[in-house]
Amino acid sequence: MEVIIPFFIAHWYLSLFFQTFFLHRYAAHKAFTMSPFMEKVFFVLTWIFQGSNYLSAYGYGVMHRMHHAFADTPNDPHSPKYDESIFKMMWKTKTIYSDITSQKVEVDKRFTDGVPAWHSFDKFARSWVSRVFWGASYFMVYWFYADAWWLWLLLPAQWMLSPIHGAIINWFAHIYGYTNFKVGDTSKNFLPFDFLMMGESYHNNHHKHGSRANFGGVRWHEIDPTYQVIKLLNFVGVIQMAKQKEVKMDKIEKKKAA
Repeated sequence: MEVIIPFFIAHWYLSLFFQTFFLHRYAAHKAFTMSPFMEKVFFVLTWIFQGSNYLSAYGYGVMHRMHHAFADTPNDPHSPKYDESIFKMMWKTKTIYSDITSQKVEVDKRFTDGVPAWHSFDKFARSWVSRVFWGASYFMVYWFYADAWWLWLLLPAQWMLSPIHGAIINWFAHIYGYTNFKVGDTSKNFLPFDFLMMGESYHNNHHKHGSRANFGGVRWHEIDPTYQVIKLLNFVGVIQMAKQKEVKMDKIEKKKAA
C-alpha cells in the first residue's frame, strides 16, 4: 500500500498536468508560447507521464477547439446534452479524436491552424507497442508491491487515466457545479476548490475566457494549481506567457452569486 497509493496519486496528477498544461492550454488555446525545441520536449514528457493513456497534442487540440466552437450543440464532440450516458459520450469522443489524429477526416483550417503536430512521434506513442509497454510496466509495479487485493482495482483506472480525466470535466462539469458567467453552453465550475483536476474544474470560467492561462482567479477560493506551475515555467524562461488580465464577474452576476 505504501508504494501503490503514492504511485497511483503521482500518476493521476502528472498525467493530468501534461493534459491540461500541454494539450489543453498550449496546443488548443495557445495561452502561452514556447520554442520548437521545448515543444518537442513536452511531446516526449507527455508520452512518458501519460504512458498508456497518451493523447496526441494535435488530435486533442483540434477536437477541443471544435468543442468550444460547437459547445452543447449536435456538432459538439462531447456533450451530456446530446449523449444518453457518459460511456456513449466518451466512445463518440474517442472515435472523433482517433479520426482527427489519424487524419482520416478533413477539418476546417480554423481548428488546425497553429496546433502543434508531430505525426511521426504520435504514430509511435499511440501504437500498441507503446501502450502495452506502459501498461505492462504498471502491472509489474502492482505485481511486486500490491499487498492487498483491493489495490488491484486501481490498475484498470491507471490504464485509462486520460479518458477518465476527460470524462470528469466533459460530463460532470456540464451538469453539476456553479457558474460565474453567462455563456452559451452548460459549462459549470465543478469544484469550488479544485484539489482533484488541477484547475480544469473551473470550466465555466474557462468557457468564458478560453485563451486565458489562469482558469481560476474569479472568486477568492478559485486557485488554479496548474497556473502556479505556468508562472514558474514562465519565470525561468521555459515558456513565454502574455500578461494576464484580471477577470471579474460583472455587477449583475456578482449580485446573483452573493
